[in-house]
Parts: sequence; structure tokens; C-alpha cells
Amino acid sequence: MRKLQYSAGMVSKPFWFLEFKKVIRLLYEGRSFDEIKAMSTEENLFGVSKTYRAKEIFNGVTIRAKTFDADMIEIFCTSDLATTKIMALIAVMETDKLFFDFLYEVYREKIIIGTLELNDSDISIFFNNKQRQDDSVAKWKEYTLKKLRNSYQNYMRDAGLLSEKNEITPPLLDVTLERYLSSHNMDDYVKALTGVR
Repeated sequence: MRKLQYSAGMVSKPFWFLEFKKVIRLLYEGRSFDEIKAMSTEENLFGVSKTYRAKEIFNGVTIRAKTFDADMIEIFCTSDLATTKIMALIAVMETDKLFFDFLYEVYREKIIIGTLELNDSDISIFFNNKQRQDDSVAKWKEYTLKKLRNSYQNYMRDAGLLSEKNEITPPLLDVTLERYLSSHNMDDYVKALTGVR
């Protein structure tokens, strides 16, 4: 994992799965990020009504897409829907340290102990702990933490890790993806998502 600072940036960025999928597919077809950037505004690649919104989506999705190497792009483009959603979530985990820590410290622990329900209090306790550990998180206002909690739940639902009733639904990782993660020193991602010790 990259050395990142904790951030609350997720509150303004949806999961953007369909947009992410379009960018990865274009990269797979040999397009460059510059070409995709031009397509996002000139051809309205993301189907939005405002140019600033297209740029915002492109920037947010590109940060995530740049975590994928050629092998990861190929796995994504040859996998089923459930696997591609997990892969999109892995790209988020790669770019958001706090979200990675949440999945590793809270989601994983819930699976390990067999309590397959995620409560608001679980997320609140996590944020309280981080506020004691990190000065930047300590400065965040309650409304930021509330929005972040909602974002975390939405991301997990969109990726298939959480039901609408907040029931934890650990994924069965595709063997090819799991081998890739293991061979790239990303075993902690496997543990965070599946609850493996």
C-alpha cells in the first residue's frame, strides 16, 4: 500500500463503478489517459451535463485507475461483474488509507468473530479511535464523520460487501485475482476483504 495520509475526500466521490469500468476498458484497448481525458469532455464519455462534472469524474476515476498495472487491467476486463466490483473497491483502498484501515480493522474483524452485521456504532468507534491516534482526523467535524460513514456504507454496498440491511457479505475472491494480490505483496487486501487471519 502507498504511504498516504488520512483523508475525508471520499465524502465528495461516489463509487463511480461504471465510469471506472469505462476508463479501464479504454486503457485495455490501448487508449492513453490523455485520450480518455479528451473523450470525457469532447464526447461526454461519462454522460454528464456539465463539463466541470466530467473533469471531476475523470480526475477521481483516474487516480484509482492508475493503481492498476497491465496485468490488473487484463484481469478486470476478463472477469465477471462481482469480481470487477471488488477490483474497483481495491483501487479505492489503494488510494484511501483510512478506508483501507476501516476494512482491515473493522470489516475483517467482524468476519473473524462471526458477527455479520455492521452497525453505525462500529464505524463511530473506528473514527473515535482514529481521532485519538491522528491529529488531522481529530480536527474533523461531526457532519464530516457522518458523511464519511454514509460513504463507507455506500461503497461497501456498491461493491457487494454489505447488504441494504447492513449485513456483512464477504466476497469469494476470484482465484486469478487472489493470486495476483498475493504475488504483489497485497495479502492484507485479501485479509481485509475476506476476513482471513
